[in-house]
Amino acid sequence: MKVIKRDGSTVNFDQSKIANALRKANAAVEEEDRITEEQIAEIVDHVASRHRSRLLVEDIQDMVEEQIMALGKFRLAKAYVIYRYERALVRKANTTDESILSLIRNDNKDVMEENSNKNARIASTQRDLIAGEVSKDLTRRILLPERISKAHDEGVLHFHDADYFLQPIFNCCLVNIGDMLDNGTVMNGKLIERPKSFQVACTIVTQIIASVASSQYGGQSVNTKHLGKYLRASKEKFRRMCEEEFGDSLSAEAKERIVEMRLKDELKAGVQTIQYQINTLMTTNGQSPFVTLFLHLDENDPYIEENARIIEEILRQRYEGIKNEVGVYVTPAFPKLVYVLDEINCLKGGKYDYLTKMAVKCSAKRMYPDYISAKKMRENYEGNVFSPMGCRSFLAPWKDENGEYKFEGRFNQGVVSINLPQIGIIAKGDEEVFWKLFEERLELCFDALMCRHEALKNVVSDVSPVHWQYGALARLGKGEKIEKLLYGGYSSISLGYIGLYEVTKLMKGVPQTDPVGEEFALRVMKKMREKCDEWKERTNIGFGLYGTPAESLCYRFARVDMERFGSIPDVTDKGYYTNSYHVDVRQPIDAFDKFRFESQFQKISSGGAISYVEIPNLRHNLTALEGVVKFIYDNIQYAEFNTKSDYCQVCGFDGEIIVNEDNEWECPCCHNKDQRKMNVTRRTCGYLGENFWNVGKTKEIKSRVLHL
Repeated sequence: MKVIKRDGSTVNFDQSKIANALRKANAAVEEEDRITEEQIAEIVDHVASRHRSRLLVEDIQDMVEEQIMALGKFRLAKAYVIYRYERALVRKANTTDESILSLIRNDNKDVMEENSNKNARIASTQRDLIAGEVSKDLTRRILLPERISKAHDEGVLHFHDADYFLQPIFNCCLVNIGDMLDNGTVMNGKLIERPKSFQVACTIVTQIIASVASSQYGGQSVNTKHLGKYLRASKEKFRRMCEEEFGDSLSAEAKERIVEMRLKDELKAGVQTIQYQINTLMTTNGQSPFVTLFLHLDENDPYIEENARIIEEILRQRYEGIKNEVGVYVTPAFPKLVYVLDEINCLKGGKYDYLTKMAVKCSAKRMYPDYISAKKMRENYEGNVFSPMGCRSFLAPWKDENGEYKFEGRFNQGVVSINLPQIGIIAKGDEEVFWKLFEERLELCFDALMCRHEALKNVVSDVSPVHWQYGALARLGKGEKIEKLLYGGYSSISLGYIGLYEVTKLMKGVPQTDPVGEEFALRVMKKMREKCDEWKERTNIGFGLYGTPAESLCYRFARVDMERFGSIPDVTDKGYYTNSYHVDVRQPIDAFDKFRFESQFQKISSGGAISYVEIPNLRHNLTALEGVVKFIYDNIQYAEFNTKSDYCQVCGFDGEIIVNEDNEWECPCCHNKDQRKMNVTRRTCGYLGENFWNVGKTKEIKSRVLHL
């Protein structure tokens, strides 16, 4: 017998739910008004004996009430009615009061720690967080089908960014910055014409970034190659000015030196404008714009020399850092930098190897840039090299009406992630159970993703003119729907996943680095990819498989499963699940083998993936770090490495951070104990794997011999 729930979904008839409800009603009345366990069983049998193929849940509850009344237990019937009413209230209850008040009191840890880029103590940021709590509540109670909300609450899946779902906005994008600069744009009703110099172009870029960030919730990326022509325009302007000012009174060489001096100053000022503006602007999302600069030299670019100079200056300024409130140079969180390795700069004798050496030096001190191998990316994306949207979400290749590949001006509609370990926990090693449940939950994720898609179908261009009318993503007319941009693969929508390592251990008893585990893990990945391809064929929407970026989700899923299923060795007992396809932090694997092994999963996870390793402090051994970069070019599409040296961002101390009597890292200079403001060498045990946040939300290095 099937039961039709209030949200329209169908589930198998479960006798225990009736019995449990009756027992709870029993507990609410006096002894003489209760019914016995035998009578409870009789009522359950009465409902089950109907042998109907389908029953509404309300019909079942009506039958139960009738049977209670037939037994003459009127007070119990009333208690049962009240129980039904209270359950209905719980399903529709407003849950924002306490969460909002706790935000104001600064003790809502879940919300305050969910986004490390937001300072929840600042009033302007609190406004965004309060709006987010209202959005999450309305999303859970009203906007989503009950089965999706229930699946989210139970950790079956994660409906990302519910704090923005109430609004007609989307996830992340590649800003069509070239079109906006070359053809002009409009912001706040004011026309912004094509710039005539590099510095003005940089200023406009930062204005665009801020405006774009305020009307979406995910990251954005800007390709710096579009600035090269404006650096040349500045040079030509300085030459004209020099000719007009000095004429024949100076030699050509002297005038060229003056032009070069002015250009160098303009280059520095323009890049500094981008860096300072991004780090000092506050968007309506209550944070600095989440923006990535894509640093790619294209051999066919007519402005390649200018763009090489721009990349060099960006790396130079990132290496220097930016001053904090006490005047100490620190590492800024934004803009994130993604540096492309190609034949001309992959440290194999290319003309632009000097830029890669600068990038390596910058990574050693500032942990950025990340690295993309143009060689591997061309293998995976039909010969194309393009930026991720934000930090790791990738689009699929798409051609316009002229048969030309297009990436800039495209976007992502949203993300839903599946909890892989929970399926393994329930399956208990039985593959038949696993694959059946996996299939059901993937379809549930599809339904959740379609909720995101449907929410955008009726959006009109007026909700964000900078996106839809003035070039960031399109140049639609006023009042025109964005619906046509949601189909045909122009935009993407993403299935994320957490815990490939844990589900492999649960089902095969070995990690995915073991041959048996590897075979199973690849089958899981390919199944998700096949479903994405199937959904695309079914709907004409660009579904992508996406290595989930939300590190906090690794802890949420593990916490939910710990509460539901208890402590399971090497699964829930760790307090976290391993992100996406990554090798678990405690596996004995070196950086090169880790990159080589994970590369095969990146190819399958083409909707977004990144791999990373933690390596020792190599600021004084850059040759070793260059070796890692060479390896990235030949072996993996997208990678980063974290190098930690002792460094206090509060006072600028650049020496050995001590471990105090309370086993906390502490700066011996200013006695700062805030781990978010210190880089610390992992010298205690030499562990070279990934870091993670432990159950106590403390940064922890985990090895087989030490928890620090």
